[in-house]
Amino acid sequence: MVKDTPAAALASALYVVATPLGNLGDLSARARAVLAGADLVLAEDTRRAGTLFKALGIPARGFLSCHEHNEKERLGRVLELLGQGGSAALVSDAGTPLLSDPGFALVRACREAGLAVVPVPGPSAPLAALMACGLPPLPFTFLGFLPRSGGDRRRLLETHGATGATLVFFERKNRLMDSLEAAHAVLGPREVCIARELTKIHEAFTIGRLDALGELDVPLLGEFTVVVGPPAPGTRAVDEDGLRAILREELAAGGKPREVARRAAARAPGWTTGQAYDLLGGLNG
Repeated sequence: MVKDTPAAALASALYVVATPLGNLGDLSARARAVLAGADLVLAEDTRRAGTLFKALGIPARGFLSCHEHNEKERLGRVLELLGQGGSAALVSDAGTPLLSDPGFALVRACREAGLAVVPVPGPSAPLAALMACGLPPLPFTFLGFLPRSGGDRRRLLETHGATGATLVFFERKNRLMDSLEAAHAVLGPREVCIARELTKIHEAFTIGRLDALGELDVPLLGEFTVVVGPPAPGTRAVDEDGLRAILREELAAGGKPREVARRAAARAPGWTTGQAYDLLGGLNG
């Protein structure tokens, strides 16, 4: 069993380092020391990393790109470096690596090889949004970026919306309103907070409801973190006609009536399996 060494010693390890979302003052002293001392810095975008290092006054060291298209190709070099007693720091473009950013394959490969992985925590957009949005913070589920496909997006929201947890996801400006409308269609009339440009000059929190999206005044500029609150007690995400539509889809997928009703209820928060089963009888009739 490998015992991870504290970052202050900068022993041989892969250091997963959180970097500022926008405000450079959020970089911790520990993170600065690790970035300055690592033998290799793996960056999602080496140019952005170089700009960040310059702004922070950290001496430039060896940079190596590590993004979604080449992460697996980098495993051999990093494992070799660590195996020889070297150190590597992993950073994303901003915030905490692995959260909708590359790094999982690298961390897993190091663990499987018995090599130390050391977290250097710090800025995180999902946590920053939860800290200041005023919606229930626990339990919460982070969904990353929602799928582009409407069907995949709906299924993801159905799956996690059924848990009753607060949901947090990232979205781009050109897809923000479509995703909010999809969230309303699946989750029903929940509270929502749209956090924009977190920790930056134009940081803003817009609070409203999914069933009143037309009342939200959100400039479609910058980067967005969306927080959708849990359903109010007794709230149903879909009405009876919506549940019937879900039941028809589940009937087409096959299965015994009770199982069909259970699957449908899981997709329709606020409805019980028994209520879905009763409606199913009317459809079969």
